[in-house]
Amino acid sequence: MESSSRKNITTVISQFGKRLMGFIRQRVNNDADAEDILQDVWYQLTATVDTEPIEQVSSWLFRVARNKIIDRYRKKKPESLEETLRFENEDGEISFKEILLAENNNPETEYLRNLFWKELQDALDELPAEQRNVFVWNELEDIPFKKIAEQTGEQVNTLISRKRYAVLHLRERLQTLYFEIINH
Repeated sequence: MESSSRKNITTVISQFGKRLMGFIRQRVNNDADAEDILQDVWYQLTATVDTEPIEQVSSWLFRVARNKIIDRYRKKKPESLEETLRFENEDGEISFKEILLAENNNPETEYLRNLFWKELQDALDELPAEQRNVFVWNELEDIPFKKIAEQTGEQVNTLISRKRYAVLHLRERLQTLYFEIINH
């Protein structure tokens, strides 16, 4: 790498480092992930600056950061469906579930609520009937597995397995909605 390239990169890092880190921190769960993503952005900058000119450095940096954040979330699966429905804002962590069940009916909350239920219904429609039914009965209608087993004649373990497959599918499908909402 040439001396002038190093100087330019140092200037870019000092000029955009804090803003870029703030941007990334707002969109990831912890500082370690934010630092890793920022390091990936700087690495990509050093690899790119020698091969092609970057006209709008600020736009390029934030676009790369957004792409790195999305890539990281695609690789990292949340531990539960409820974790998928969480996001963080300036005031701290807020559950997407709280928005969906909020009693205030402002237009934004109503829009998010309608969008979520539509996406959930579409994702449920993609499931085999056995998985969909178990998920709906247990999660949405709050029917215990034991009672579902009595009604259907299926083993509890079979029902738990079917629900697990449904949750995995829903988690993947709702992840896209989650990222669209927090990155809009």
